[in-house]
Amino acid sequence: MALQSMTGFARSEGTVGRYRWSWELRSVNGKGLDVRLRLPPGMDALETEVRQALAARLARGNLQAALTVTATENRIEAVLNTETLNAVLALRDTLGAGVVEAGPMKMDTLLSIRGLVDFRDAEDDADAIVSREAAIRAGLDLAVDRLCAMREREGEALAQLLSAQIGAIDGLARAVEADPSRSPVEIVRKLDGQIALLTEAAPSLDRDRLHAEAVLMATKADLREEIDRLKAHTSAATELLSAGGPIGRKLDFIAQEFNREANTICSKSNAVTVTAAGIELKVVIDQFREQVQNLE
Repeated sequence: MALQSMTGFARSEGTVGRYRWSWELRSVNGKGLDVRLRLPPGMDALETEVRQALAARLARGNLQAALTVTATENRIEAVLNTETLNAVLALRDTLGAGVVEAGPMKMDTLLSIRGLVDFRDAEDDADAIVSREAAIRAGLDLAVDRLCAMREREGEALAQLLSAQIGAIDGLARAVEADPSRSPVEIVRKLDGQIALLTEAAPSLDRDRLHAEAVLMATKADLREEIDRLKAHTSAATELLSAGGPIGRKLDFIAQEFNREANTICSKSNAVTVTAAGIELKVVIDQFREQVQNLE
C-alpha cells in the first residue's frame, strides 16, 4: 500500500447542461481526518455523501473541500400570483360603474401592481437536476483521485528521505557499538587508571571495594541495551516503510523511542566520540520526527 503525505491539492471542473461546476480540495497535516465543506446553497444534501467519499480514501489530514456551481445561461420565468390577480379583479368588479372609463386592464397596469408577477430563475426539471448531481459526484471522485495521487507522490519522496534517515540512525548506532572506548581492554585500562588515582590519593581505601564499585559503574555505563534497542527500532521503522499505508502515528512513536535511546547514550557516555555520535543521533532523529509529521 502506497505511503501518502498529508499535504496536497486537487481540482476538477466541468460543464453539465447550463451549469459549470468545480471542486477544490486542499489537505494539510492533522492528527485525524478533519473535513471542512463549503457547498452552494441548495446542495446541502450532498454533505453526508461527500464526507463518506473522503473518509473512504483518506485516513488523516485537515481537508478543505469546496464546490462551486454557476449558471452559464440565465433562464428567467414569470410567476403569476393568482390570488393577487383575483383580488384585483374582484376590486374592479366591486367598484363597477364607479370607475371612470372602466375597461380592460392594460399589461403595464398589471405589471405595476406589486406582488402580482414575480420574476425568478427558472427551475430545472428532474432529469436536469439528476444529470447535474451525477456530474458533480463524478467530479468529486476525480478530484479525490488527483488528491490521492499527489499525496502519494509526496509520500514516495518522504519515504526515500525517511529511509535515508533511518539508515543514518542505524549507522550511528553501529558507530557507537564499534567505538574503541567500549572494548573490554579499553574499559579495563580506564578502570585501572581511575583506581590507581584514587588509591594514590587515599591509600587507606579498600582496593577490592574500589574494584567492585568500578565494575558496578562500568555495568551501569554499558550501552549494549540501548544499541540493541536502536537496531530493533530501525528494523521496525524499515518494515513499516515497506508495508506502507497510514503509518505516520506508528513512526512518530518509534521516533520517540529513538530519542529516548539517544538521550540515554549521551548520559551514559564515557568517551568524547560516543557523546558526539549521540548528539548527531539526536539531530538526525529530530529531522526524522519532523518529516514523520507529514505522513498520513
